[in-house]
Amino acid sequence: MFESLQEKLEFALKKFRGQTVITEENIDEACVEIRRALIDADVNLTIAKKFVEDVKQKAIGAEVKGKLLPEQLVVKIVNDELVELMGNKRSELMFAPSAPTIIMVAGLQGSGKTTFCGKLAKNLKKKGRQPMLVACDIYRPAAIEQLKQLGNDIKVPVFTEDGNKDALDIANKAIAYAKKFGRDIIIVDTAGRLTIDEDMMKEVENLSNGLKPTETLFVVDAMIGQDAVTTAKAFHDRLSLTGIVLTKLDGDTRGGAALSVLSVIGKPIKFVGVGERLDDLEPFHPERIASRILGMGDILTLVERAEAQFDTEEARKLEEKIKKNQFTFEDFLDQLRTIKKMGSLKDLLGMLPGMDKQLKNVNIDDKAFSKVEAIILSMTIGERNNPKVINGSRRMRIAKGSGTSIQDVNRLIKQFEDMSKVMKSMTQGKKSRLFGGSGMGMPKFGR
Repeated sequence: MFESLQEKLEFALKKFRGQTVITEENIDEACVEIRRALIDADVNLTIAKKFVEDVKQKAIGAEVKGKLLPEQLVVKIVNDELVELMGNKRSELMFAPSAPTIIMVAGLQGSGKTTFCGKLAKNLKKKGRQPMLVACDIYRPAAIEQLKQLGNDIKVPVFTEDGNKDALDIANKAIAYAKKFGRDIIIVDTAGRLTIDEDMMKEVENLSNGLKPTETLFVVDAMIGQDAVTTAKAFHDRLSLTGIVLTKLDGDTRGGAALSVLSVIGKPIKFVGVGERLDDLEPFHPERIASRILGMGDILTLVERAEAQFDTEEARKLEEKIKKNQFTFEDFLDQLRTIKKMGSLKDLLGMLPGMDKQLKNVNIDDKAFSKVEAIILSMTIGERNNPKVINGSRRMRIAKGSGTSIQDVNRLIKQFEDMSKVMKSMTQGKKSRLFGGSGMGMPKFGR
């Protein structure tokens, strides 16, 4: 996430290493690099210029106190400016005073609009809401079928009307259906186009005027940078957007869209797509994104992902098993599968402070999880629950059954034994250092 921008900002801030004071000369030198980094990230030119001027003004007027280094002070100033640029705090989804809440979703084809509708429905369902999806992309049968499949996957109803080419009529019938069957949120997937055209804008504008949605969210591909902001502005001028959704933030995102959209459009980013799975949707936290851009990690998001997957009571039982030296391969397999649900391993590690830099040229293959899983599944239940019985002949059978080598099996068993010892030592004492009282237990496995 924002790897190039992070690297260039880090280079700019290196100008202060070894400095004892902040001067106009050294801040000017750093600001030239900061401005270049922002422009390279496809940030709006006017925004980049103002950002640098604000950083310079606050840095020159700042007093370096105590043991604080000039470099640390400038990093804090840059961090604060990044947070302000992206909106200061999370912007919550708005709900209508009386049900149903109507959320209209717009965007170009290929932006991830329909997938976002499914992700949002699942997210709201997990929070106890009763969402319903409405297929108003009347030009693309494939989009309607995709929405039906997404609804089926997450067990959320999808309202469609075959042959009806009036999107507003479909939406109004969906509202009546929602009121009748107690669905409190209606998510309307509108028609997308490859490019902006007048017919498209007029159609979606008429739909908006007829529905008067509580939220009008515009979905844009974060990988296209400044073009995403330009497209969002064109829609906002006709629809009065209430929020932006950035998709594909897990890809090779330069950062221009995230850093420019609020200043240009005046509307906040509300959600970000961080993967292809239906669980890969997160609220946009400006302070956390700023922290990741500056290589300081994102521990809070990591903790939230873990808490969403790990059951507190199960974690307590697991800790007791570890204390009694009863942790088995069966337990390990359960933990491994839980971690996989949290996202890619590289993304998770990248949330740890300083790890983005360490992982820059490291190829972390999530398929390593699959190899470990295959080895464990090739064991009998008795072998998983009592690894000590796994002798040479059993290891050979396990290797053949999992399509791996005996060396792979030996390595896993050895690392499992070492990990079990470490985990047991971490659970000793009055308060577990492994679980920290939070219900999170994540055994590590690596080569």
